[in-house]
Amino acid sequence: MPIAPSSLRLTGATVLRDGALQARSVAIKDGRITKGPLPEVDLSGYYILPGIIDLHGDAFERHLAPRPSAPFPLRTALRATDRDAAANGVTTAWMAHSWSWEGGARGPDHAEAFLEAVDTYADEALTDLRVQIRCETHTVHTADRLLAAVRRHRVDYVVFNNHLDEAAQLAEVDRSRLALWAQQAGRSVDEHMAQVHAARAQKRDVPRYLCRLAEAFDTLGVAYGSHDDRDGETREYYSQIGAKICEFPTRRAAAALARAVGDPILMGAPNVVRGGSQSGNIAARDLIEERLCDALVSDYYYPALLQAAFRLVDDGVADLPRAWAMISTTPADILRMPDRGRIDYGRRADLAVVNARTRAVEATICGGRITHLAGEAAHRFLGAGRNLRLAAE
Repeated sequence: MPIAPSSLRLTGATVLRDGALQARSVAIKDGRITKGPLPEVDLSGYYILPGIIDLHGDAFERHLAPRPSAPFPLRTALRATDRDAAANGVTTAWMAHSWSWEGGARGPDHAEAFLEAVDTYADEALTDLRVQIRCETHTVHTADRLLAAVRRHRVDYVVFNNHLDEAAQLAEVDRSRLALWAQQAGRSVDEHMAQVHAARAQKRDVPRYLCRLAEAFDTLGVAYGSHDDRDGETREYYSQIGAKICEFPTRRAAAALARAVGDPILMGAPNVVRGGSQSGNIAARDLIEERLCDALVSDYYYPALLQAAFRLVDDGVADLPRAWAMISTTPADILRMPDRGRIDYGRRADLAVVNARTRAVEATICGGRITHLAGEAAHRFLGAGRNLRLAAE
């Protein structure tokens, strides 16, 4: 049974509210931001920031299989992912699961099992965990199956991507990586390349397939976009069929086209922290400086979200309200979630409590429940002597 939300007032902290840092308190009751006298916790020396909203993360894969040959149960992986997200200030997270011709952990069978596991885990979850489907474009024959899964599990976010060119390139220049890819799918290299050729044979039917999916997503209210757009023409194509979210454009031209037609642009937070892309693609920071990036996502590493926000502040690229909006307010707007992403009366009490000196997340509150508590903040919450309900272990 889910633990009931806490009722309390957080005082003394610097609060990000109405787009500015303010010295004021935040009251929480019944899972919402409220007013009125409540038991107090002194958080002087801390920031209270809107909970982080992560639109794309695959860190769960590390918990599913810490080693390629050592998979663990789905529920165990979800519990570890849940704690991982909460410990890094994340209150809403989309886990990006592939729906691909690749098979194995990226195939439809595994996707359906994962969706079922997420539904089953929901009552235990601390974080609002959701699933983003990464749909390979050349999966034409799975249309009915995919739409059935989207309906059954209430999937609200899908992105299209195409890894066929990558597979063909590896076959020519890096057979060892291709062999690893095939092994992860449980195939030999020849069997894997046979799948690649079979997928390529669907090329003529792909446009109709994507349009059918887009029409269904519009009816169902599913947000959708594309991943790794390599040029403006590719982004324009997806935008025209309704796939408006531009996720991880690899070249400036794709981001520029997205901006011109009003499509939101997402980039990876690790790219900001590490100072650029490992694959030689456009750097997220360059796009941010040109106002060609709207939101940052965890990609493969939850800690990078907070780190990227403060990196932008330290480097003078953005002040904290703007930088934090890229990991909270703007993602909420992109996925049409008006109840979160801001600290305001009546909205969900989704909060990240950050030590202003160390910049460590020491408390996370999701829907009014304390989902993570550590460090000096833990002493203050527990030392308040109140009957605070804890969801965290």
